[in-house]
Amino acid sequence: MANFNTFRTIYRSSTQLFSIYLESFVQLFIRIVVARIFLNSGLTKWNGPFQFNAEKYDLFMYEFFCPEPARPGALQLCSADTLEYVDGSITVSIIHILAVATGILEIVLPLLLIAGLFSRYAAIGLLVMTIFIQLAIFPSLDHWWNPAVWWAMALLAIIATGPGKWSVDHLVKIDVGRPAV
Repeated sequence: MANFNTFRTIYRSSTQLFSIYLESFVQLFIRIVVARIFLNSGLTKWNGPFQFNAEKYDLFMYEFFCPEPARPGALQLCSADTLEYVDGSITVSIIHILAVATGILEIVLPLLLIAGLFSRYAAIGLLVMTIFIQLAIFPSLDHWWNPAVWWAMALLAIIATGPGKWSVDHLVKIDVGRPAV
């Protein structure tokens, strides 16, 4: 029993060191890695400040919401018979708004994550986007297992553990981490 107690003491001491020295680094690393994915996607939607890339409207209209061939289970917003939209329809307007909103959110939310400002809520926003992409645009297990599950797990880790000590949230004391148990 003495050997087990010695082992347990050594094990606890080493795991405490891991927590002390690695936890904040890992939380920062997760924030940067997941932010990079969405930020890179968001940057492709802009030609410059306040200049939305008009080609991305077609991406949303035809690749995401009216693909040919249709993806089983995907949200299809165009006519199933003609694979076209009615010009000037509310559907086209909604898709344009959704495209611009996505472009904005894919810039703002990752920047918040990198800074560690409102981190848990930025992660929730990106998780909602990930789930929407998975359920409405690419509803297949292949897309879920690679890459969506990895995005979701990283975002859930941020939501569960917070941004860590190396964040604006911690600096201004709006997210101070987990309560002592």
